[in-house]
Amino acid sequence: MQCPSCQNTDSRVLESRAADAGRSVRRRRECLNCDFRFTTYERVETVPITVIKRNGNRETFSRSKLLNGITRACEKTITEGNKVQIIVDELETQLHQSNIREIQSLEIGEMVLERLKGINEVAYIRFASVYRNFHGINDFVATLESFKTDKSQFATIG
Repeated sequence: MQCPSCQNTDSRVLESRAADAGRSVRRRRECLNCDFRFTTYERVETVPITVIKRNGNRETFSRSKLLNGITRACEKTITEGNKVQIIVDELETQLHQSNIREIQSLEIGEMVLERLKGINEVAYIRFASVYRNFHGINDFVATLESFKTDKSQFATIG
């Protein structure tokens, strides 16, 4: 590993620990030449997943775009920040474990909605309005009605 300060390649590991829910290793290192301390991350390299957008364009799956979208949906709600991170971790793991190399963006949106449904109603509606491409109040009302129906079904089961 090359030192960011002096570019020397000799360093020693001071500390290692799991990061990103166990999907990477965080290492604190010290350069043996200049004593500069720095952090590195070691991750398993995965085959990229291609997301097919509504307009047919293809993009590489972006964890940060997904995180930003869910975070925006949860803004100014009582949803804890770590829950958003957990949703993204779960979805990314599910996508990589499924061995699917291409997926529709709408499928990812529905996967997010399933998780948001049990966490925050406002975030669910906000996210649904973008991913289901709401055109007016009728789309909101229909989604709210189906949401209420789903909740009442779960209440009678439990």
